[in-house]
Amino acid sequence: MTQVLEIKIPDIGDFKDATVIELFVSLGDTIEKETSLITLETDKASMEVPSPYAGVVQEIKIKVGDKVSEGSVIMTLALTEQPAAATRSEATTGTSEKAVAAPISPQSIPPGDIHADMVVLGAGPGGYTAAFRAADLGKKVVLIERYATLGGVCLNVGCIPSKALLHAAKVITEAEDVEAQGIVFGKPQIDIDKLRTWKKSVIGKLTRGLKALAKQRKVEVIHGSGKFATPNLIQVETTDGQKTISFEHCIIAAGSSVARIPGFPYDDPRLIDSTGALQLNDVPKHMLIIGGGIIGLEMATVYSALGSKISVVEWMDQLIPGADLDLVKPLHRRIKKRYEAIYLKTKVTQINADESGLTVTFEGESAPEPQTYDRILMAIGRRPNGRAVGAEEIGIQVNERGFIPVDQQMRTNLPHIFAIGDIVGEPMLAHKATYEGKLAAEIIAGHKAIFDARTIPSVAYTDPEIAWMGLTEKEAVKQGIDYEKTSFPWAASGRAISMAREEGLTQLLLDKNTRRILGAGMVGINAGELIAETVLALEMGADMQDISLTIHPHPTLSETILFAAEMAEGTITDLYIPKK
Repeated sequence: MTQVLEIKIPDIGDFKDATVIELFVSLGDTIEKETSLITLETDKASMEVPSPYAGVVQEIKIKVGDKVSEGSVIMTLALTEQPAAATRSEATTGTSEKAVAAPISPQSIPPGDIHADMVVLGAGPGGYTAAFRAADLGKKVVLIERYATLGGVCLNVGCIPSKALLHAAKVITEAEDVEAQGIVFGKPQIDIDKLRTWKKSVIGKLTRGLKALAKQRKVEVIHGSGKFATPNLIQVETTDGQKTISFEHCIIAAGSSVARIPGFPYDDPRLIDSTGALQLNDVPKHMLIIGGGIIGLEMATVYSALGSKISVVEWMDQLIPGADLDLVKPLHRRIKKRYEAIYLKTKVTQINADESGLTVTFEGESAPEPQTYDRILMAIGRRPNGRAVGAEEIGIQVNERGFIPVDQQMRTNLPHIFAIGDIVGEPMLAHKATYEGKLAAEIIAGHKAIFDARTIPSVAYTDPEIAWMGLTEKEAVKQGIDYEKTSFPWAASGRAISMAREEGLTQLLLDKNTRRILGAGMVGINAGELIAETVLALEMGADMQDISLTIHPHPTLSETILFAAEMAEGTITDLYIPKK
């Protein structure tokens, strides 16, 4: 009869509450005597705890980040050799500069058609970053991607093509706006096929670049749809049949999919999502955008510039609900003049399709009578793909919304499997995924690291752009934080005025007591390029004096951040602020 024993923290010195910083084994692993189980860290040293016996891991009782002391249960082990006596093992101690990579024994993993140190499931920005970083750190990496090209949604049907089309839209609208300065262009002649071809060429340059980077790093790329078969095996359905890939570690980077409202006629090609919108098949006369968030308004910017009459419907009481209202107001004022209608606190309850178009029934505070449109863009957000990769079937926790919970090292509840990007939670942003992907790869390679970024910036590439980071004013009020807000209007910016775009605003949130920056937001052209300075300021713990004493070039839009800090300090000279 197999004997199952609890493996506990031995006597490791005169201290309590050591932190678990590495977990080297997984459920079902067969381990040898003296195999390292965990690494503990105190304020004095880090140390590994070895197994006193050989056996098969039955249950893991702790996770990375837990505080443990002598006698805490690490795991239960089904012994493969019977001990002469059940005595506690003595741990070897010592300091180390870098944790040892998790020694999951390859001999204990049933081999697939291909075996890798690390498999990355999904080749979007987070996935390919993880794969490339792990390869740079000496790991044998397999990268699985369901589509024919690398780059995921972001590069192929998201961030990159949308920004290419937004650039074209910006040229068109700037040509219109410059009439006020006495420069008049003729009505633009838009070759939709040529514009579409140019957009595809932008994507092609980047995807070819990723393919070359994978080849240079000897990352093996498998194209097909992958699902977990066991905790150490993924089955991939490829055009050449099924392949199996066994692994010691895995990073799930499977992203998200477009969210849908049940009951709408999705089989009608006139009802499209963001992918369909970016295909740019034609320019409809009347277009409804369902969802006043970032994706919807970016596509509205493109199609409005190309000639569509745009209407936007949003269930919340403002556009881009995640941003502060002060930042949204200048955008709202500008697009209200350009669009047919903006319906807030309103939702779509029914869509009827016939030859004349798509007839929409509305409900809510601003609901109009039923309206008919040539095209409808569904842009109500995205949902994680947590249930699309077979994660639950092998014991990975997936919550009710489809997200895969992870700890600060991006580990799932199975310690050798990590998850990053959209699939682990909001915000669903490419730059968050790349940060997490690099982090997970480094942890797998043995680096001591955790996710400790203080903020993740957000940008809406509308016209004008909106960007924010850190605490919003809404969040500060909700959390009861004693804050102060300072704002600098771009109407007082020489650079903004000379560009005829003085509708912008830069605002900073600061701690009333320490004067340190808590958050920042700006609305105006190129706001997405300006926000990074405030992100760095937050990460560095800068206060208003740090920013106000930093010399900025003049005249620039970047100096609006300087001016906002000077307003907080009471040293502003570019505006007159009466003394209180």
